[in-house]
Amino acid sequence: MTLTELSSPDELASFKAANANALICYSATWCGPCRASKPQLEALAAEYAAAGGVVRVAIAYEHNLGESVQADNVRAFPTYALFVGGTEKGRVEGANFDQIRQMVGAAGCEKAIPGVGHSLGGGGEAPLSPGAARESRPGAAREARLAKLGAPPAPAPAPVPVPAAAAPAPAPAEDSKPDTSKDVEMKDASDAADADVSMADAEDKKEDNAAAGAAKADAEEEKEVEMVDPTESLNKEHIETLTSAMGFTLLRAQKGLLNGSGTVEGAVEWLDQHSEDADIDEPVALVPKNAGVAQSYKCNDCGKVLSSMANLELHANKTGHSDFEESTVAVKPLTAEEKKAKVEEIKALLKAKRSEREEEEKQQNIQLEKQRRFMGQEMIKTREELEREQRKRDAMLRKREKDAAKRERERLRAELAKDKLERQANKGKLKTALGADGYNPSAVQYDVGGAGDGASPAPAKKFKADPQKIDEYIKKVSSYRAGGDGQKCLKILLAYVGNVVDKSDEEKFRTINMENKAFKTKVKPFLGAKALLVAVGFKQTEAGDALVLKEDADRNTLKETKEKLEKAYASY
Repeated sequence: MTLTELSSPDELASFKAANANALICYSATWCGPCRASKPQLEALAAEYAAAGGVVRVAIAYEHNLGESVQADNVRAFPTYALFVGGTEKGRVEGANFDQIRQMVGAAGCEKAIPGVGHSLGGGGEAPLSPGAARESRPGAAREARLAKLGAPPAPAPAPVPVPAAAAPAPAPAEDSKPDTSKDVEMKDASDAADADVSMADAEDKKEDNAAAGAAKADAEEEKEVEMVDPTESLNKEHIETLTSAMGFTLLRAQKGLLNGSGTVEGAVEWLDQHSEDADIDEPVALVPKNAGVAQSYKCNDCGKVLSSMANLELHANKTGHSDFEESTVAVKPLTAEEKKAKVEEIKALLKAKRSEREEEEKQQNIQLEKQRRFMGQEMIKTREELEREQRKRDAMLRKREKDAAKRERERLRAELAKDKLERQANKGKLKTALGADGYNPSAVQYDVGGAGDGASPAPAKKFKADPQKIDEYIKKVSSYRAGGDGQKCLKILLAYVGNVVDKSDEEKFRTINMENKAFKTKVKPFLGAKALLVAVGFKQTEAGDALVLKEDADRNTLKETKEKLEKAYASY
């Protein structure tokens, strides 16, 4: 029978019920000490199996048991619990197999050693005394005691001296043969039996002392093991760092690494705390080879030494590390005064940190407030600047509209004054008639009959224009601002002149229909428009309904006029 693995809570309960003495290891696959101590657990299970199977050993993993781990009040891994008759008799937290063996022995789970004894004064079999049961392991002590009590299978032991206070020595020998003294009186036999009991107790005590002495001598012989120098296993690079870079002596560097968990930081911290010790410069003592006893746990991921399983679990949950092993380094517990000083130091540190954080927050709030105020001022300045620019644009627009309205009023006054003078010169009549669009005082006045007297229109007179006044004609057309009429007229004139310049080979562009709506509404009403066309080379037909480009029209004049019209149109 070896180590049994339990894969469910039901198997755990069945194992407890099926075995009178059950030692169960609660383990976890992620636990470093659990993995490291499993070979020792298997060896212990084999040891108990070889002794007759009085104790059955099993292992149960956390992921298989689920919530039953909390039901069994398991607080650490590994935990070894001993169940006798289904009832828990004790438990050990951590891989301490010496305590496990002591727990099993204290619970009385060891198998009784077979043997035959005789009660004093009789030949019947009787169980051994508790003292004899405790000393049943050393074979020599057991055989010596059985021989003293007269057991047949036991060989004769060496004589053990009896102190003077004990009962007479020959009494047990005479009493060991009750069948040869039948004629002795009952009273004498009773007295002899009492004396034999006293002597037997004395013999038991002597045998116990002798067995204890023999066991102690054997243990002392076993302790004579090889002694080694613990500094040989230290990291040479750490020693070089402490001696060469930091200036510690070789001896102090070695002691610092031995007591500082093997790291440079731990060594420096230990030397800082123990630099004034009286034995700091004494040589490092030799230690027995492979005689280290686990006193703590070490994290192989970061090298930190942990004093208990609770600290190990806290470290594992906090950092996520899972590789741990037992360590022989003893973590010195703090005294009450040291704990109090440590608490005060932590409180002072927290207070300083809190004050520093509050000061940083205060400065940060000041900077944020300054930034907020600066941004607010910048936004106000920007908004005021935008509003100022908008007011300027509005003022310029109003001024432009006002100037345009003023010019238009002046133009109308000039037209009215001109019409008034024309009426005075023509007996109250104008030389024009109302058009389809009504009376237009800005229109070019032609020699046509009035609509009111029923006379037919007079024949059109030849219109003369001076090419030297082309700029003046363009300026007159550009002066019409109301409704953009001047710009529309310039656009039509530019189309007429541009077509002649760019497409002179096409005949249709050499004639302008004066009856066309565009000409009648956008060219004819404006002073200087028709004069410009005549100045560049167009002439009116006899019928007076069209303008035709003359054959001898100056091409340079046409091109220059086109460029001037483009500039006037762009700058309108």
